[in-house]
Amino acid sequence: MPNFPRTIHFTGLNTPVGIEWSARNLDVVGEIPAEIDGAFFRAVPDPAHAPMFDDDIVLSGDGMVAKFSIHGGTVDYAIRYVETERYRLEKEARRALFGQYRNPFTDDPAVAGKDRTVANTTPVWHGGRLFMTKEDGLAYEIDPETLETIGRWDYYGALKSETFTAHPRVDPETGEMFFFGYEAGGLATTDVAYCIADRNGNLVSEQWFRQPYCSTIHDFAITEHYALFPIFPTTADLDRLKAGGPHWAHQQDLESWVGIMPRYGKVEEMRWFKGPKGVSAFHLVNAYDDGDFIHLDLCLSDTNAFGFMREAGGVQRAQQEIQGGLTRWTFDMSKEGESFESRIIGPPGDMPRLRDADQGRAYRAAWYLSMNPQGGPPLPGGPVGVAFNALFRVEPGNGRLDMMALEPEMAINEPVHVPSSAPDHDGWLLAMVDRRAGEDGFRSELWVVEAGDIGKGPIARVPMPLPMRAQVHGAWVSADQLARARARQKEVAA
Repeated sequence: MPNFPRTIHFTGLNTPVGIEWSARNLDVVGEIPAEIDGAFFRAVPDPAHAPMFDDDIVLSGDGMVAKFSIHGGTVDYAIRYVETERYRLEKEARRALFGQYRNPFTDDPAVAGKDRTVANTTPVWHGGRLFMTKEDGLAYEIDPETLETIGRWDYYGALKSETFTAHPRVDPETGEMFFFGYEAGGLATTDVAYCIADRNGNLVSEQWFRQPYCSTIHDFAITEHYALFPIFPTTADLDRLKAGGPHWAHQQDLESWVGIMPRYGKVEEMRWFKGPKGVSAFHLVNAYDDGDFIHLDLCLSDTNAFGFMREAGGVQRAQQEIQGGLTRWTFDMSKEGESFESRIIGPPGDMPRLRDADQGRAYRAAWYLSMNPQGGPPLPGGPVGVAFNALFRVEPGNGRLDMMALEPEMAINEPVHVPSSAPDHDGWLLAMVDRRAGEDGFRSELWVVEAGDIGKGPIARVPMPLPMRAQVHGAWVSADQLARARARQKEVAA
């Protein structure tokens, strides 16, 4: 598309597609197990219009919600734009009206005060509803059958936070959703709103506290007894924004922090633990209680993984020079002080996936993406500019590590986990895989992988007939969950 800048954010796997489409009975190579019955929802950033500024980034792309419907071994697909206020305004104008990433001071005056979120990061299922989320605004509710946008979601006016995280946590036993919003009180504020919604989707708690500085709290964690808020030194500054500068700048010499409070307690009970300087983690695997100890497993790096955030803070590091690993932070809640223990439990990587049943509990295995040096140069694309080409399965308890390595010039997106009813079966992973096809082209497939035996590769593949954009995050919703939601909707309508 010649109107888009020829930067990494708009070329390679990041080449804009901008097509809403659907198809039934896609070809299936192999056999999809009958227990895989439901929908795989994907959040896909895809700009509908060329940006106002040439240095725009992937994370500014309009949100698209995609759905693989899988039933009886058959696969249907559909993808539609999330019709946020921003998308509708630009669609009517037939051009971009919103400026730099998360900087309203660079917008066209015609959209002053309008909702800037593109809802492009994570599909969230809770209380029989599907939401598309991005942490700079409120969620948008989506019809899970038609993918039509229902509207902005604020719990019928009960939610006071201006923002809603892209990484809520749902307790597998209580069905409650624990979530938060940072910059909850407005742009560059240190306000954080910590919230709980009951299993039926009713907001039952909203408490506010202040973080040590205005950081990008992309993810957090819960245990059976605690809520954990990691704070990393990528910071926002209102004066910088007013001057037309970037929202985020990484500060390599600033300490990290972790705030821990009882998950049903008061924010006044928050304990703050001081972490190392300059580190960064966008995604957490899990956290769980172990007597007086809390273990937090996270995908940690020694600086920010996003080049535009590093460079805004004066950090000049090539992507391949970033160090880190799957890391366990252990907090002893019986001791006073602000220190904690840290140890590496796995190779570097990101985009972790856990069984839903293990959320906030001790877990046997998790999966995450990484780079395989034997896989050749990584494909260009994705939020950080290079795509992953390997999938790990890790067992933190015994150190076991398995890998599914892709062939050269291939890439893999974050998987979702589909559980099995058999107690001795780890279930399956679903993931989009891309392969280079010619100088500027790519072909995409949906892969089905045995979660307990990833090394043998896919047991089924679904080749896609049209180009696919890289997703950010995905969610699996079972056919039973979808059916219950439909039945509840009919009851309300009656």
